[in-house]
Amino acid sequence: MDDLTPTSEDPTLTAAVLDAARAARDAQPALARLHRGTKDRVLTAMADALVERAEEIVAANARDLEAADAAGMAAGLRDRLALDSRRVASIAQQLRDAAALPDPVGEVVRGSVLDNGLELREVRVPMGVIGMVYEARPNVTVDAAGLALKAGSAVVLRGGSAALHSNTALIAVLRSVLAEHDLPEDLIVGIDEHGREGVDVLMRARGLVDVLIPRGGAGLIRRVVEHSLVPVIETGTGKTHILLDATADLEDAAAIVANAKTQRIGVCNALETLLVHRDIAAEALPRVAAPLVEAGVRFHADEPSAALLAETVPEAQVVPASEEDWETEYLALELAVKIVDDLDAALAHIRAHSTGHTESILTRDSTSQHRFLTEVDSAVVMANASTRFSDGGEFGFGAEIGISTQKLHARGPMGLREITATKWLVVGQGQVRP
Repeated sequence: MDDLTPTSEDPTLTAAVLDAARAARDAQPALARLHRGTKDRVLTAMADALVERAEEIVAANARDLEAADAAGMAAGLRDRLALDSRRVASIAQQLRDAAALPDPVGEVVRGSVLDNGLELREVRVPMGVIGMVYEARPNVTVDAAGLALKAGSAVVLRGGSAALHSNTALIAVLRSVLAEHDLPEDLIVGIDEHGREGVDVLMRARGLVDVLIPRGGAGLIRRVVEHSLVPVIETGTGKTHILLDATADLEDAAAIVANAKTQRIGVCNALETLLVHRDIAAEALPRVAAPLVEAGVRFHADEPSAALLAETVPEAQVVPASEEDWETEYLALELAVKIVDDLDAALAHIRAHSTGHTESILTRDSTSQHRFLTEVDSAVVMANASTRFSDGGEFGFGAEIGISTQKLHARGPMGLREITATKWLVVGQGQVRP
């Protein structure tokens, strides 16, 4: 999806995508009427069905992986795409976790009684129909469907051609459970078969789809944001930063940086740029680099850090950093490294190059920590912790539907509450406005 100009679509394809969205919209009221207990039983049954049919799902995923390998898919993207029985079980657990969460629908956000006796309540209600556009992430198929169901919404899923067989298998399992519980199967619909042209139709399905959430690379997100007529919650690429401040605990820093970069490389909260305060660079950079070198990380280093690495960690793979490196989400065993003069320089670098996703400072100085937490304008800002914690599941939300980097409606990891809307309920006793 590198071409940002929407393509034309034929009438048959248009009708098919709009019919899918309309079917989801027609099905949604059946879900909105359900009590929490019923929704939770359905989610648990879906989790059980995924585990029971894991062999079938993994076999479908193998077809996608074979095509990915033939196409030379990058390692980070392939990691996102790959499923095995363990990952299927983990995806299923996300549904069980969602079932255990409080139901946001009907929650009273605020309320009051006016002087004239009118009773006001703002309550959470289902969004309606949520459209998801994402790439090579079969786990999102289940996470989005499960969270939407719990929040009372139907969902239209477009997970990309790279995961076509995986998504088809997963959606079939989820829809079969809906049917077993006498619920409309069209609460979950997939449009992968219609390709990128189907996304163009979905983006113009205003009135049938209430909100569109893109998850994936910068090109996909930009395309949806720039061309959708349906309201969009923008998720962002994860060009995350960690700053080793002058007072960082180096033992902790080595573990945190290694975790942030290598624990899983193909995810948006993986570390992409390491900033090192000049005062501790000579000691800190070699110490932090050692486990990264062992993991196979290649460094895109500015001149001072390249020279230091060459001198102290000669076995490190180092290439000169360019301006492009400060703008890159690698999703690979690649790391941009820069030595900065002070906290101000680090903050300036982050302001210039951050995508607003997640940044972290490693420091023992309370003033530096406060300034970093206050002045960095990202959705998630951390101190003395790995960026890998920037995740709805880690935040206790259950499965997340995405991490929003915008400032309207939702920001940061989005769980159940973030995919509901609100409405006002007003109860009177015959009042009229004077």
